Amino acid sequence: MKRKTITHAARLLCVLALAMTMTTAAFAADPPEPAQPSPCYPTAVTRSEDGGEIRKMYDLGPEDDPAGIPRSDFEQEGYHYTLTDLLKQELPANESRQHTETVSVPSQSKDMGAVLALLPQTKEFITEDGLSGVLTLKLDTVNVEVAGYGSSTKTLTASRTYPGLADQDTQYIPKSITDNGHSLTLQTVNWQTEGDGHFTAVASYSGSATSSYVKGYTVTADYAGTVSRINLNKIRYVAIFEGTALEPAPTEEPGNTPDPGLTDPADPTAPVDPADPTCQDAPTGEKNSVLPVVAVVVVLLLGGGVFYFIKRRR
Repeated sequence: MKRKTITHAARLLCVLALAMTMTTAAFAADPPEPAQPSPCYPTAVTRSEDGGEIRKMYDLGPEDDPAGIPRSDFEQEGYHYTLTDLLKQELPANESRQHTETVSVPSQSKDMGAVLALLPQTKEFITEDGLSGVLTLKLDTVNVEVAGYGSSTKTLTASRTYPGLADQDTQYIPKSITDNGHSLTLQTVNWQTEGDGHFTAVASYSGSATSSYVKGYTVTADYAGTVSRINLNKIRYVAIFEGTALEPAPTEEPGNTPDPGLTDPADPTAPVDPADPTCQDAPTGEKNSVLPVVAVVVVLLLGGGVFYFIKRRR
């Protein structure tokens, strides 16, 4: 009878230990987190003149995951951008196209010989999306415009002689004269005595003249040719973002700014302090670390109780 009791107790103890071990393993196992794709970076970015659209181009290889292309909204230069489309383009092995590039250079002269000396016949260019090639100058597109005007002021002087004056009196001397279209005013008078007792007045006049001049010129010209590149089994994705102009932030009146340190206890979106003893939800990691200990304690208590029961029966 005693041997049967011991056997049943041992079986019961083993079953309880196995059940607690399986329960602990089930709680301790965290679900695996999904693998995050590697981030993708654009090879070219274009923005419309009005800022209403941004296109980001991604040239990905066969091993690259397009899930790594950013799709989140963002703000830039007063606009809020939202992804509206993601296009997929198969790139040929050898990509080429005709391209025209406009260049602008400053010049101190409008003489065509001096201008052409500033423009080489050919230029190497690389486009925004990575195509390169040698472009040739188109002579019929060369244009020269005035870049700006400046002004300068210079001093003008002139002298006049007035002979046969009865005495040295400046009332006989004009106080202003016109010289080459410029108005000059009297500055000094030198008197000379003539042989017959008369006087000769030598009057000096001065003034200023302002003139404008060209500060420089701007030369523009087009270069045209073929640009190309080799695509090593690439696939292009074009992310199109539409922009919306941001409204200016409203000005807050003094005295109405809430204290950032105060939060509404009834607000379900308020952050929860992990150290708060009233917090009901413990982190998953803490639960998983406590459960094995609890299981071991329960098994030990059950084992002790069975052992005491067997001893009493004996």
